[in-house]
Amino acid sequence: MIALTAADIAAATGGALCPESLDPATVVTGPVVVDSREVEEGSLFVALPGEHVDGHDFAAGAVQAGAGLVLAARPLDGADGAPLPCVVVPDVERALGDLAREVLARLREASLEPGGAGLRVIGVTGSVGKTTTKDLLAQVLGAAGPTIAPERSFNNEIGLPLTVLRADESTRYLVLEMGASGIGHLTYLTGIAPPDVAVVLVVGSAHIGEFGGIEAVARAKAEIVQGLVPDGVAVLNADDPRVRAMADVAPGQVVSFGTSAGADVRARGVRIDRAGRAGFTLEAPGPDGVVRQAPVELRLVGEHHAHNAVAAAAAALEVGLGLDEVAASLSEAEALSPHRMHVVDRPDGVTVIDDSYNANPDSMQAALKALAVVAGRDRRSIAVLGEMLELGEDAREAHDAIGRLAVRLNIALTVVVGEGAHPIRDGANREGSWGDEIAVADDIESAERFLDEELRPGDVVLVKSSYGAGLWRLGDRLIAGGQVAAS
Repeated sequence: MIALTAADIAAATGGALCPESLDPATVVTGPVVVDSREVEEGSLFVALPGEHVDGHDFAAGAVQAGAGLVLAARPLDGADGAPLPCVVVPDVERALGDLAREVLARLREASLEPGGAGLRVIGVTGSVGKTTTKDLLAQVLGAAGPTIAPERSFNNEIGLPLTVLRADESTRYLVLEMGASGIGHLTYLTGIAPPDVAVVLVVGSAHIGEFGGIEAVARAKAEIVQGLVPDGVAVLNADDPRVRAMADVAPGQVVSFGTSAGADVRARGVRIDRAGRAGFTLEAPGPDGVVRQAPVELRLVGEHHAHNAVAAAAAALEVGLGLDEVAASLSEAEALSPHRMHVVDRPDGVTVIDDSYNANPDSMQAALKALAVVAGRDRRSIAVLGEMLELGEDAREAHDAIGRLAVRLNIALTVVVGEGAHPIRDGANREGSWGDEIAVADDIESAERFLDEELRPGDVVLVKSSYGAGLWRLGDRLIAGGQVAAS
């Protein structure tokens, strides 16, 4: 974070210094945090109200731990009754966004000065693949210059400003994951951080219950394109017609990516090795218009990651990287975020594929296909599946289709966890599953007990559900395990 005075923060947020005796020249030099446990000397502590806890209740502890200033909705006192140094604003969450907007504007201006970093902002959205693409971009761009990218899946009205506020004058690339669960969400985020390059991956069925339909999802995702800086570049998926159509609202240049022959940046000849990792030839036109090629061998498991990788490549090429260095960095990139196709070979011979951070029909299908590839014909495939949330009236049909797919992929055993996932069992049965190919567990604890008895050396087990279904806890336990009953 760049150094800011209390007066700077008050001006950016429309807040008031409190108490009145607070020195406006008080400088905040540390990180901006919303968790008092992350306070460092000189931090700005943002006292966000929450569903279960109120950040204002932790402000005194934050100041005691070294925070130089608190962004708050009301004046606050410490345990000794003395007033805490605060900037008081009407809406703390909105003020956090306002502060990030001001800091980014200052960084953009500084980056244009002689010797400046030449800051470029890359925004990534889509119904699936945002976090993986963000992680790939962070590694590709990080090899070329100082890069800031979100931790975990910081992609909303709180996480995005916090990511922006980690940048400083040395930052060359600022990668931002932008999530939306309704119309207007991306407009708000791009209002804070207008991208120089906007990547749109897929318009799918994630959160479709909240949006009200697939066309509404497409309109919401298009907001990132409309929110580009005036000379910004839209990087659009050539393989998705709804994404491709966003070229009509782009303010400037459009670059397409994908596997189809018409894509500007293309993954050609995608293939999968025995471990489920994708390789392909990366193709893109050079400055002279001549198409160039470079080989990419991903370390990530799942054919769908080829699409995320070519999206990251297209964005990296647009900010000035060369084709060969992009291909080399993609081939070195690792999975960074937890519970996202995290593959662990346990000492007992069981392979766990933990993809339990989130789920929708598209990502569930991709994960099941990856399971089938990794298991092959010589290992037993086990899919432990929980509910896909926020699908609205399409939920039953969507879960039913996953059960049918599991049968068509010859998944040896599907374990359905929780009542909301029961239609997966129904779909599998209707597709012709034998009774011993499906097991039902009422909860995570029941599933864990079942797997402790069932798993044997050589098994490949996938754990997949929406985050709210909680199977990430089971993923953690399975990865930490290793003492299973032998067959």
